Amino acid sequence: MRLHYLLFAFLILFLVPAPGDAFIQKTLRKIYCKVRGGRCALFSCLTTEEQIGRCSKKGRKCCRKKK
Repeated sequence: MRLHYLLFAFLILFLVPAPGDAFIQKTLRKIYCKVRGGRCALFSCLTTEEQIGRCSKKGRKCCRKKK
């Protein structure tokens, strides 16, 4: 039974992100972009697309086709 507690403690340590790591935020932003019908562009949107948000803080943009 004590082994379960030990495994649970290691699981918590590996799943909790490090301070300053925004892995969960980045993932949620990407999912939100996909839900809105967009895609994550590395530099800028194409001429036939419009920017509807951001996929990351550093500059990836969420783009979708113009209506």
